[in-house]
Amino acid sequence: MKNSECTIYIMSKHGWIQKYRKGKDGWIQTSSNGAERSLSAEQLLSHILPLLAGIGHFTVRVEPDNRIKV
Repeated sequence: MKNSECTIYIMSKHGWIQKYRKGKDGWIQTSSNGAERSLSAEQLLSHILPLLAGIGHFTVRVEPDNRIKV
C-alpha cells in the first residue's frame, strides 16, 4: 500500500477525529470541523508518533481508500 492509497484517522475517546491524507504537495490534515491544512512528513510524524507510543488516550487507525485503478 502506498501513502497516497490510505487515510490515517486519529480519534479521541470524546469523538474528536482528525484525518490525514497524502496530497500532491504533501500531507493534508482535516479536523473534526472540516478545516484543512498542509503538513510536511515531519509534521505528520510529530502528530502520530507520541500517540503510537501510548501518550494520551487516542486511537490511531489506517484504512485503505479502495480506489479503483485504471
